Amino acid sequence: MIDEEVKKLINQETNRQRDGLELIPSENYVSRSVLEAMGSVFTNKYSEGYPGKRYYGGQEFTDQVENLAIERAKKLFRADHANVQPHSGAPANEAVYSAWLEPGDNVLAMDLSHGGHLTHGSPVTRSAHLYNFIRYKMKDVTTGEIDYEEMMQLALTHKPKLILVGFSSYPREIDYLKVAQIGKQVNALLVADIAHIAGLIAAGVLKNPLDFGFHVLTSTTHKTLRGPRGGLILSKGEVGNSLKASQKDIVNIPNLIDRAVFPGMQGGPHMHIIAAKAVAFFEAMQPEFVEYAKQIINNAATLAQELTDRKFKLITGGTSNHLILSDVYSSFNLSGDIVESTLDKIGLTLNKNVIPDDALPPFRPSGIRLGTPAVTTRGLKEKDMGLIAEWMKSAIDNHDNDSYLTSLKEEVKQFSTKFKLPSDLG
Repeated sequence: MIDEEVKKLINQETNRQRDGLELIPSENYVSRSVLEAMGSVFTNKYSEGYPGKRYYGGQEFTDQVENLAIERAKKLFRADHANVQPHSGAPANEAVYSAWLEPGDNVLAMDLSHGGHLTHGSPVTRSAHLYNFIRYKMKDVTTGEIDYEEMMQLALTHKPKLILVGFSSYPREIDYLKVAQIGKQVNALLVADIAHIAGLIAAGVLKNPLDFGFHVLTSTTHKTLRGPRGGLILSKGEVGNSLKASQKDIVNIPNLIDRAVFPGMQGGPHMHIIAAKAVAFFEAMQPEFVEYAKQIINNAATLAQELTDRKFKLITGGTSNHLILSDVYSSFNLSGDIVESTLDKIGLTLNKNVIPDDALPPFRPSGIRLGTPAVTTRGLKEKDMGLIAEWMKSAIDNHDNDSYLTSLKEEVKQFSTKFKLPSDLG
């Protein structure tokens, strides 16, 4: 690389990732093959439109790589249609809203503090100014049970055109059948944002909402799916049916989504990222990916128990997926931002996070969020989770002792460097 300044920063970031442990549940490491696809000459090509219907010439191989990504995504998730062009998860959600809703329409979605996502109608987002989001919550934060009775009453009262499930900090699994039954009562479009758990669904270790009557899945392609940073929309129904492309009918959802993504939301797709998505989908089809997904779940359950044993209060009492949410304010009288920065000092990376009905502000919340996808990719197993929990507790107990934290950081580094990054492997 000619640019020595950027080269230095890349090397420093590589060392940071190699020397520590990544516990943010929405982050992961990609394979060298995915990295190579992202850095390929596909980045040079403009490809507005869809395979066979482009606006520029020279599309022979872009069409082939996009079709490959589409077919692999459909097979992975047992979907009828896939749009692999969204640049990330947020515009994927926006595209679905745009495809189905009119300004002012009602949407039923999970409350942000109870685990929902920013793009599910947070007041700071664009979508919250266009659509009317109604919130449902957990019935019992000690178990994580969603209040499905409240959801039903809200649906019957507000008649939402779209019911949205999915989360960024909910440690349990959603009862998709119950939600589908509620949606059927009010003829709502059923959408599941599976960004966090896409890899676990693809591997069959968590349930697929499409099997329970959901119409649309939105997702990122990183996180548990271990692909490039990008978005994905999957749905039931077939493109090219007898309906007009703009007709708002549930069986017409694939056409509506395609039109909403391009030209509605985006211009040229990022073909190098789509090539990398195709590689990631191929990797997710391999038997070893199923074992990886199972290990994520096992590691998370073990880590949750190890933290509980060390007096961490866990929201929902544990986890059924890849992530853990802990109320560190009530556990240790420290806000989440202090715990985050303390653990950063020893090479354990996680994030501060609000907890249900948090009394503290978002940038100084009561909780932390952590998970096991990335450390599982590195090769850590159940036996290693106690060590992580012990480091966390020791750092918190000595959060104002910099010399002690420095010694802990060296321990973490000596341990972490035994496990290679995927990009280190040939």
